[in-house]
Amino acid sequence: MFEFIAIALIIFLFLNRKKRKKKPRGLDAELKELVENSTDPTGIGLDIKRFLLSVIDDDKNDREKFSDAQIATAQRILDRAGPAAFYWMVEIASQLTFLAAAQINGITTNVDAELKGSATPEDVVRIVVQP
Repeated sequence: MFEFIAIALIIFLFLNRKKRKKKPRGLDAELKELVENSTDPTGIGLDIKRFLLSVIDDDKNDREKFSDAQIATAQRILDRAGPAAFYWMVEIASQLTFLAAAQINGITTNVDAELKGSATPEDVVRIVVQP
């Protein structure tokens, strides 16, 4: 009797299964999903790039770092692009960190070749962030 119920349950689950969409794994896959599934991926990428440049500008001009306007802009980007935007911004920050570590350790990178020795934070963001 137990075997009959187990077989019936397996058949029922097999017939009523739903195809599940596999979720991407890793930051690159999250970024790819953001670009492919977003209604305006280039616009979101440009918004993130502009946001990073405005944060750098605020830091250079001694403006408040966590101003209400900056937080509202970040919230708008997150609302528009979802959690993948947060991962993308973290990925950009980690790339910039690795670039800084490479420069400190004297390791040449492709960014060094493109900048040819004059590296401002804005130039680095323009090269590293490619929407």
